[in-house]
Parts: sequence; structure tokens; C-alpha cells
Amino acid sequence: MRRGREGLPRQRGYVTLLKGDRCESEQTGDMTDGVEPQPQYDGFADEFLDHARDSLYNAHYDRPTCLRLLGEVAGRTVLDVACGPGLYAEELVARGARVIGLDQSPRMVHLCRERVPSGVFHVHDLAERLHWLPDESVDLVLFALALEYVDDRRSTLRELRRVLRPDGALVLSRLHPTGDWLRHGGSYFDERIVEETWSRGWQLRHWLLPLERTCEELHEAGFLIERLLEPQPTAEAALVDQARYERLLREPIGFLAIRALPAPVR
Repeated sequence: MRRGREGLPRQRGYVTLLKGDRCESEQTGDMTDGVEPQPQYDGFADEFLDHARDSLYNAHYDRPTCLRLLGEVAGRTVLDVACGPGLYAEELVARGARVIGLDQSPRMVHLCRERVPSGVFHVHDLAERLHWLPDESVDLVLFALALEYVDDRRSTLRELRRVLRPDGALVLSRLHPTGDWLRHGGSYFDERIVEETWSRGWQLRHWLLPLERTCEELHEAGFLIERLLEPQPTAEAALVDQARYERLLREPIGFLAIRALPAPVR
């Protein structure tokens, strides 16, 4: 169960990453309860779409990496988890995929339906089961830059394993845990929530997790990790922001991406 945030300590924050690009954080509070149940991105969904459409971190870093790990998608059914405003879904459909998407934010789902009219999109909280999807009903699952917003990640990953076909694959990306530690300090191995106010006034809460925790949660959910990438930006990213491009080439401050396969049932 998700609980409130009252009475928890706060401390000054550092530069951090948002799904799709980078912003300055004004304040960080360390927390250990849970991420709030309301859709955090709903209030700034339109601004986020404008922000992430051509951003360095989204268009030239995470999106190409995830699409590469998904591989050939033509004729395949892809479940786009935390689909946001449809930037990934749009590219998947352009490559011939059938896309089913979900997001906790009603506004994000509305934008996604406008952007990708051929897709099927649901407003859905990952704290709930995917009751509208049968077992082994999708070929691929994309879970881009949203794992850190989920409290019960094991249950969510088990549900994604349930709907994935035995010969399918899960591709997920997350904040790089080393970059998180460099920005926020403290113990790298502590699992905690930070609350931040971004430079655009966006307030967000998300988990900081060591890499081992993500790997163990995938294992416990019935997945085998096939590949783990620490991606580098595309050459075009240098035209967007030369300084950030060069920094991403030498420091683990961005994201990492994992392709995982359903483990054989014993």
C-alpha cells in the first residue's frame, strides 16, 4: 500500500534526469515509503511532449537504444508500458508493429491516442493487474524509463512476464544507478525515494535503486537478462547539446537498458 509523505526529512538536491531529458532539481527529500498514487506527469503532459519530442536524452539516447534492443517489430504486438505521449509508440507503428499501450496519466493516454490512432491505449495504474490482457498475448514489452516510479516492481514485472509470449522479450530502461549515486550521494546500496522540484516546476518522486536490485527483481519475476547496455548518444546528439553529448560519452550519468527473456518454466 502506498503511504503519505508527511514527517519525512528533506535535503538539498542535485542535477537529475527526467524521462526524456535533463532538468535542474531545486530540492530533494530522501524517503522510504512509496511513490504517490496520483499520475505525476498528468499536470504537465503537453509540456512534456514538447520537451521530449526532439530532446537529446529521449530522441538521441534512450529511444534509439530501446528500439535497437526490441529488434524487428514488423507484424508483432508490442505492449508499451508507461507509454507517455506516444513518442515510442509512434516509431513502433512506423516500423510495422501493432501497439497496445498503457499509462497512469489520462492526459498522456489522450495525447498518445491522438499521435498513434492505430494503437490501443489504456489508462492503467501499474499497481493493478493487467486484467484486460490474457496470458501470453504480446510478443514484446517495452518499459522505458518508468521502473523507478513503481513501488511493487516485482508484482509489475511478474504481470509483464504473464502477458509475454514464451519466445518474446522485455526491454526496459532506467536511470543509471551510478549516476543516481553520484548526484544524490549517500549509500549506493540504499533503496530510497527522492522528491524533487525540477527547473520547470515539475514535482516528481521516484526510487533510487542499485543495479543488483533491478537484476534480482527481474530474476524473481521469471526473466533471464540477455543483454545489458550502457548506451551512448547518437552522433546527432552533438548538434542538440555538445557539452551533454561529450559528458555522456565519458560518464555514467544517463540511463541503462536491459533486454530480458522469459525464463523457461520448470
